[in-house]
Amino acid sequence: MVSHVKSSYVGTDLIRADLFLVEQGYAASRTQAQTMIAAGRVFADGKPISKAAFKLDAQAEITITPDEVDRYVSRGGLKLAGALASARLDVSGMLALDVGISTGGFTDCLLQAGARRVIGVEVGHDQLHPRLCSDSRVTQFEGVNARNLTPEVIAPALIDEPQDARVELIVGDVSFISLTLVLPALRSVLSVDGLLLFLVKPQFELGPQALARGGIVRDEALYPQVEAKIRAAAENAGFAVLDYFASPIAGGDGNREFFIYARAI
Repeated sequence: MVSHVKSSYVGTDLIRADLFLVEQGYAASRTQAQTMIAAGRVFADGKPISKAAFKLDAQAEITITPDEVDRYVSRGGLKLAGALASARLDVSGMLALDVGISTGGFTDCLLQAGARRVIGVEVGHDQLHPRLCSDSRVTQFEGVNARNLTPEVIAPALIDEPQDARVELIVGDVSFISLTLVLPALRSVLSVDGLLLFLVKPQFELGPQALARGGIVRDEALYPQVEAKIRAAAENAGFAVLDYFASPIAGGDGNREFFIYARAI
């Protein structure tokens, strides 16, 4: 276990455990803090904290059990690390694009794996982890719908690059939209022989009749149907599919996820 003993609180102040973890820098968000607590990783004065709403003595000594997920700013980093290993893809020196950058788990993974630079696009705002916001190797464009991605959108990020610089790799994770609708836009910003390693979420590729409560895919027998759909869409968009494989980590909602690995042609 790793102990942390810092606190800006004094006296007998009490504070919610999840809020304390965020304010003291142990977690990037309350969601992450709640996940850590639910996993039984957080202790106060040696006693396990079982509820995020637990009123914690601000002077308590906090101990957090190490976990592999702590290596990246989000568990997405572990997903991509597993995918890079499965694809046997070396990203050293690459200029990459992260579509749906969110907190930055994929971007963090790419940088730690040796990528030279990452351009991120995100439909939302103010989600990127502060550590990545301050990293000169990361350029982010917010308020960008993946379907509307064009070379012009990311052109400002390439001003300081050599004239012939091109995006060499696209990674990404998008939700509430079929990947089939995004693939043409991805191809438009990728040069010939550029690579695509993108997360596939079956729950957004199947109709509502295929989902149980909570958006969980009812029948795993539907996964080959999703694979065939994604492969066909990728080929129609101008990609040669190199591989399609299961993600080593399930989605946060419990659904199985997959990666498509392809080359632009």
